[in-house]
Amino acid sequence: MSDLGYLSLIGALALSVYATVALFVGARRRLPELVRSGRNAAIGAAVLIGIAFLALEYLLIVQDFNVEYVARQTSIGQPLFYTVTGIWGGQEGSLLFWVLLLSLYMLGVMWIHRDDAPDLMPYTLSVMSFVMTFFLIVLNFAAQPFERLDFVPADGQGLNPLLQHPAMIMHPPNLYAGFVGFTVPYAFAMAALLSGRTGATWVRLSRRWTLIAWMFLGLGMFLGGWWAYNELGWGGYWAWDPVENASLMPWLTGTAFLHSVMVQEQRGMFKVWNMLLIILTFVLSIFGTFLTRSGILDSIHAFAVSSIGTYFLVFIAITLLGSLALLYERLSLLKSDGELDSIFSREAAFLLNNILFLGIWFAVFWGTIYPIISEVVTGRRIFVGPPYFNVVAGPLLLAMLALMGIGPLLPWRRTSWTHTRRHVVPPLIVAAGVMGLLPLVGVRRPIVVVACGVVTFAAVGHLLEFWRGWQAQRRRSTAHPVRALLDLIAKNRRRYGGYIVHLGVLLLTIGIIGSKFYEETTDITLAPGQTVRVGDDYVVQYLDVTVSRDETKESVTAMLHLWRGDRFLGTMAPALDFYFKVPGGQRETEVDVRSTLLEDFYVVLTGVNEDGTATFKIFINPLVLWVWTGGLLLLFGTWVAMWPDPREERILERLRAREMARRGLAAGRA
Repeated sequence: MSDLGYLSLIGALALSVYATVALFVGARRRLPELVRSGRNAAIGAAVLIGIAFLALEYLLIVQDFNVEYVARQTSIGQPLFYTVTGIWGGQEGSLLFWVLLLSLYMLGVMWIHRDDAPDLMPYTLSVMSFVMTFFLIVLNFAAQPFERLDFVPADGQGLNPLLQHPAMIMHPPNLYAGFVGFTVPYAFAMAALLSGRTGATWVRLSRRWTLIAWMFLGLGMFLGGWWAYNELGWGGYWAWDPVENASLMPWLTGTAFLHSVMVQEQRGMFKVWNMLLIILTFVLSIFGTFLTRSGILDSIHAFAVSSIGTYFLVFIAITLLGSLALLYERLSLLKSDGELDSIFSREAAFLLNNILFLGIWFAVFWGTIYPIISEVVTGRRIFVGPPYFNVVAGPLLLAMLALMGIGPLLPWRRTSWTHTRRHVVPPLIVAAGVMGLLPLVGVRRPIVVVACGVVTFAAVGHLLEFWRGWQAQRRRSTAHPVRALLDLIAKNRRRYGGYIVHLGVLLLTIGIIGSKFYEETTDITLAPGQTVRVGDDYVVQYLDVTVSRDETKESVTAMLHLWRGDRFLGTMAPALDFYFKVPGGQRETEVDVRSTLLEDFYVVLTGVNEDGTATFKIFINPLVLWVWTGGLLLLFGTWVAMWPDPREERILERLRAREMARRGLAAGRA
């Protein structure tokens, strides 16, 4: 089976190289037979990649410890679902999963756009095959998943205990699907430059693919934050870790791209800007994969130091320089169809929004790579911690939220005082009232007061937009009010899906404000039966500990009773696990969290002493549930915006009809 997987990867590489060349040459010289041959080769490569993936999955399930990757990712007694998902728990398997996802994206693009833009599609598939070729080179020469050992171990090391968590079953696939997904809009953009068709067609064809990638990347970060909060035992969900930043950076630039392409669709502007944004987003996706896989930066998420970093750096350089050179060559085809008529317009707001997104991206990028630069320049690795990111990126994020509240309220081209008074002034009045009320109820930190004012302004503005649209829809129909609201959203999914995304961001922001500025932390050591007060009104009683053991670990679980005031809330059971199959052993915490809408009571068992006492670290984290709720609302809004819009489908149908007419005319002339 390992030989089958190995041969499949070699065959996939050969077919992928051929597909890249055949599709490009066939498109350039207008040779439809060669294009079809290239498409078939790409399909064949995808099939062989699928066979290799299934072969490795089979080897993991049967636990063939003679295969090095299997010996590192599985062990006797490991739960089956962690064995199956262990395929993306290590470097070689995750790269194979990466290229499998890319092949699935490519097959999806082939099928969905089989009748669209024949001048664009061969170039699009050629670019995707080129990216696939790179990853297949890495898998065949630098990170071979089917490498065998010289002996057969009696047992394997097992999946990293940190990854043995339900969130880690879904976090890596979603994150990879986001990284890989940005290959599609990048390929469409490069196809537009290569073919000279730089209008809005490539934007319309790639918009939903961009949303899919953006949604998966956001879901991956969401699940990663939930995993960190429930598994790592430090009481937080985002630590500005280098690998966390690696996923945030393409998400930021991808968000800027999604906003900017609307201006190109509406006004024919920002064409060069959009090209630069999607090039940067794709390169950052590869850069994020490089940071995770190379081990160049210290991170709990990163893999060990590896030689594949050189491969990635070369590919990033080729991709970035080649894309920019092609963009420069085609600048004459990217002239704007319109001009910025007023700074008080939606397109101006989108432009400023993009500048802020790029400002946040650069702040995160600089803080992430600074340890590498400092080591090269000074010989010492100087790490940048959360204070830098909070101070530098925080104000930019606040400005972005304010602009997020203003942008949807402004019309295209220019606004008038009447429009401004009707749409902007009411949210400002409500926000000012909230900022004046907060100090009276004990919220006096200036940054919190300002942030709450900005969130209120944006939330009220968006809710009023929903209200106006809903009222107009009710006047046009006699449907039930709820049905009228659903019809309103269905008729303009992009607009109202975007508003739902914004409301999700605002809920998430409220959760971040509460949990970051008002967290309480307590360290206590208790004897069995001892009771202690924590915070203003919580009471904790330590009962005892229990010890259990299975084939992979030993667990020590502490039992606690929790009251709030006179009300008994229940029993909590934080634990410490010691995984003895891991070389040198590995200790992991199992936290226990009791969540409400207002706050989380979060308990970590940090140690059990010889005298029977136990030491705990307790966090009281306000509004964390708002973070998870906001994230889910954001993802729901993305799904609404991504769902096919009948009007957009009609636009694509007209584009297809024009293409068919043009091809028929060309055939008649021939």
